[in-house]
Amino acid sequence: MEPSHAIQAPSQINQVLHELVSESYLKPSTILSHLSPRDKCIQYEQEEKRKITGFPTAKELREAKEIAQARLKREEEEAEQTGLESVHFRVNYEKFNVHVRNSLIESAARERFNHGASVIIKATLKATQSSQMSVSEARTSPTSVANIMMHIPEEANIIAGLAYPTKKITTHTCVKDYLGMLSCADNPTPEGRASSFVSYSMSKIQVEFEIIARKLRGNLVEAVAQDKHGSDGVRIVRLLLKAGKMDEKQISKVVMMAPKDVRPLLVALSADCLISTQEVPKSADRNPTRTFYLWHVDLQKAFSVILGGAYKTLHNIGARRRTESENIEVATVLEKRERTDVSQDEGLLTRLEREVWKDWESKQEKLTVLEKRVEDLVFLLRDLGPVCRADE
Repeated sequence: MEPSHAIQAPSQINQVLHELVSESYLKPSTILSHLSPRDKCIQYEQEEKRKITGFPTAKELREAKEIAQARLKREEEEAEQTGLESVHFRVNYEKFNVHVRNSLIESAARERFNHGASVIIKATLKATQSSQMSVSEARTSPTSVANIMMHIPEEANIIAGLAYPTKKITTHTCVKDYLGMLSCADNPTPEGRASSFVSYSMSKIQVEFEIIARKLRGNLVEAVAQDKHGSDGVRIVRLLLKAGKMDEKQISKVVMMAPKDVRPLLVALSADCLISTQEVPKSADRNPTRTFYLWHVDLQKAFSVILGGAYKTLHNIGARRRTESENIEVATVLEKRERTDVSQDEGLLTRLEREVWKDWESKQEKLTVLEKRVEDLVFLLRDLGPVCRADE
């Protein structure tokens, strides 16, 4: 009998390699791969800035950066136009980021609606998966209801997730109802569109990555405000996210709170960088007594601070994991389990050693779950930033 770990034939390896390359999980390793993309982008950006005459405006600086990024991307695409012969390959992490993003979207649909909605959004994403190459894409390519239905698992009972007056409902009708719910068809307002997962018109369905990412990132700021400052803090943050800049009196009036309660809360939110101030002087001398102070949410500043806190949490998790493993009792048991005889028969461990091992495993599992949640937060803030930065 052929051993299970036998080396596969070259033809099988070539077939798998071709599939990985064709689906963009691997990409050719070019000369550009060995140069820092950031350094190249800075260089190209400086070249574009030198073309600007006079003092550059914010719009001109943004355009210079966009041109530099487009030039770098074009060079990478041209360098990768090569066959499979005599070329080295590297992992295309961007393609794996696409799967992480899609997983977060499925979870968000499940939390917002129900399991059936997450099944539909997953099927929609699978129907357009081959064309998804980057997390910076604003939306998927268009697909149809029929194509979505082909990617719904047979065992998925999506009809149970909706209430119908009769049981004689087709899967096609159910899918269309779910898509209407995911597109917020019952709320055709700016608020409704800002909360939608898909755009659904006639037979054209697209998952709106930009809208979803912006909503999830905004929810994150609200969650931090809730955790640190309670429901009153969330009310103020939501108001400023929706209304823009407001002074203290306006905020107090709209959220129906006394000025003496609003003022310290604004200061506390500002200390955590969840909100910021904009000075509007009445006179040229910028006298503080003749200056309006408008409060607003600076999303980029808030995201930056939250992201910094997430990095610190990840560091602390790693430090805690190392400390737990370096405990004398734990280290002794871990070393003993490395032995071949013990790894095959845990009965060789004493009762106390087994308790130490189970306690260590339990702590490691909890740390891993926490680490996964924080990494999802980092992905949401860092990797999904470019797709919605223009509006923020």
